[in-house]
Amino acid sequence: MSTSSEKARRLLELFSKIKPFEQVLDELVPYDELLSSDQRIPGPLNWSKEAQLERLEFIKNKTGKSLLTLSGNSEITDPHNLKGNIEQYIGMTQIPTGVIGPVRIHGTLAQGDFYVPMATTEGALVASYNRGARATALCGGIISVCLTEGVQRSPIFKFRSLSEVGVFIQWLLQQMTVFAEIVSKTSRYAELQDMRLNMEGNTVVVIFEYTTGDAAGQNMVTICTNEICTFINANTPIKPQYWFIEGNYSGDKKATAVSFTTVRGKKVTAEAFIKKTVIENVLRTSAKDIAQYWQTSSVASVQSGSIGIQGHFANGLTAIFIATGQDAACVSEAYVGITRMEVLNEADLYVSVTLPSLVVGTIGGGTGLPTQRECLDLLDCSGPGSARKFAEICGATVLAGELSIAAAMASGDFSDAHKLFGRKK
Repeated sequence: MSTSSEKARRLLELFSKIKPFEQVLDELVPYDELLSSDQRIPGPLNWSKEAQLERLEFIKNKTGKSLLTLSGNSEITDPHNLKGNIEQYIGMTQIPTGVIGPVRIHGTLAQGDFYVPMATTEGALVASYNRGARATALCGGIISVCLTEGVQRSPIFKFRSLSEVGVFIQWLLQQMTVFAEIVSKTSRYAELQDMRLNMEGNTVVVIFEYTTGDAAGQNMVTICTNEICTFINANTPIKPQYWFIEGNYSGDKKATAVSFTTVRGKKVTAEAFIKKTVIENVLRTSAKDIAQYWQTSSVASVQSGSIGIQGHFANGLTAIFIATGQDAACVSEAYVGITRMEVLNEADLYVSVTLPSLVVGTIGGGTGLPTQRECLDLLDCSGPGSARKFAEICGATVLAGELSIAAAMASGDFSDAHKLFGRKK
C-alpha cells in the first residue's frame, strides 16, 4: 500500500493549509482526559420506547442535534425530491439505526468525541462496536489520519497491433495538460491528478486518477473521462477499433489487488494503545490472548486467499454507509485492508487498521436525503469540507470494531454475545 512521493508532497501541502505540520503531529496523541459516565449512551440493554426517547434526548444534549426524520417525527412526502436517487419509486425500506460512542478521535480533521450512527439488522453489531469505542476512549482515544485520495476511471482502447498502440501512447503522453483543462471545464470539483497506462497486446487501459472534492465521485469521474475520451477519439493520429468508458480495471464495486496496493477513494490509517486494566475489565481478556488470536487467524486468512487481513471491516462500513447515504455497494472495495495487533510492555495492546479504498463523500448521491443528512450532521460532516474528516471517523470506528471482535474471539464470548443480542428470545 505504497504512496508516491508526489502524493506524499501534496498531502503535506494539504496539512499545511489547515495548520502547521508540526502542530498536526503534536495533536496525533491520545487524550489524558478521562471518559466520564455521563458520556455513555443510556439503555444499552433496553429496547423500550422510553429508552429510545432517552437516547434521542441524550444525543440532543451532547451534540445539539435533533434527529427529527430519523426518529420518525418527520417524513418524506414529495417523491420528486428523490429524483437522482431512485427510479420507479414505490416506498421506503426501513432499516433500524443505532448509535455508538463516544468514539474519541485524534485526527488531522476529526478531533474530539463522536457519536456514530450505524444502520443494520444484525443484532450484536452495534453493541460490539460500542464496546470497542468505550475501550479505546478509556485509553485516550484513536489516532486516525486520512493519508491520500484518488478516484479512478479506466477506459480501454483496442487497436490492430502493438505498433498502433505505440503510436497512440506516444501521442497520449503529450496530452496531459489538455486532459486537465477538459476536466476543469467539465466539473467544478474534479481535478485530474495522474494518468497511468496498462498494455496487454493490442489493447491499452488508460487509468485516469482524480480527486473529487467532498463527493465520493464515481459519477463525476465517469463524466469527466467520457469528455476526455471524446477528445481522444476525435484527435488521436491512430483510431482505435473500439473503446469503452471502463475497462473493468479501476476496481469500482469490487475488491482488487490494485486498490489494495495503491488507493481508491481515501486511504486512512488508525491506531490505538489499549491498557492492561481496560483489556481485563472491558474486553475481559488479555493482550497476549488477543494478539495470539490475531496472529493465528492472520495465517488462516492468507490461506483463504483474502486480499488483506482483517476481521469484519464490512460490518461497520456497511452500517455507516447505509446510515449516512454512501453507496453501499462500495463496501465491496472499501472492506479490503489490514488490521494489526501486538503486545506492548508485556501487558498492553497496540492496534492499527489501514483502509486503502474508502470510497466516501459528504455531498452528492444519497448524502442529501433527510435521514442520511441528519446522520452526517450528527458527526458534523454534512456538506462541503467534510469528506476527509468523515473518512477519519470511519477509520476509527472500524478499529473499534476490530478490537472488540478480536477480544470476543480471544475470550470465548463471541457466541454468547450473539445469543444475547442476536436473537429475539
